[in-house]
Amino acid sequence: MKLYLDTAVYEEIEQAVGWGVVDGVTTNPTLIAKAGHDHEEQVKRICQIIGNVSAECVSEKKDDMVVEGRRLASWHKNVIVKVPLTPDGLGAGKVLAGEGIRINVTLCFSVNQALLAAAIGAYIVSPFAGRLDDINEDGMRVVADIVSAYRQQEIKTKVLAASIRNPTHVTQAALAGADIATLPFAVLKQLFEHPLTAAGQKRFLEDYRQARAAVGSEKADGGARAQPEERSAYRKTEEAKPVQGQAREATAKR
Repeated sequence: MKLYLDTAVYEEIEQAVGWGVVDGVTTNPTLIAKAGHDHEEQVKRICQIIGNVSAECVSEKKDDMVVEGRRLASWHKNVIVKVPLTPDGLGAGKVLAGEGIRINVTLCFSVNQALLAAAIGAYIVSPFAGRLDDINEDGMRVVADIVSAYRQQEIKTKVLAASIRNPTHVTQAALAGADIATLPFAVLKQLFEHPLTAAGQKRFLEDYRQARAAVGSEKADGGARAQPEERSAYRKTEEAKPVQGQAREATAKR
């Protein structure tokens, strides 16, 4: 399962890309506006550092969405155009998919809706697990059912688990067979955390420093022990010098 970031904050995306753990980004005009950036400018900037960037249409009518979708796709080859799972959204998605534009059908909440998304040739369908949980439905069960239906029907559309709220959702999405999960930056950071990892790393570093200190102490002791021997050898050499001088004098006298 690939991981996408659900954000429009460039600094978060840049950091996650540096970690090497994300393969895409899901954005929408609201997220970009909250980040204080122009929609087109920010999407283009994000596309420079990562592929698979979903940019969402805000038009409501089919013809308007087709025009908007073409404009979004023209911004960069990494753009995936997001359309809502409505009759107009799917109608526009069908046209755009026919032109070779990758489509992410968003706001999916059931298997039947997912089948409609697949019917238009969507590249991705995005079931919103967290929002289903909010109305007392099992969001991850719906994700799993969509995955199962797609496998049974040999449908190639990728299942993207959206509205991820916590690390448990990520685990459940992977076990459900989702192709992708998109998650907030805060949840991504939580995936790294485990008390045994932190404790193990601390113990390893402590053991390493102690081992280095012990080796350094042994080397220092060895050097100190060698010094008397060196001084003794030096004295023997110096004591031998007069004898050699005396030998030369004796030879000269002969």
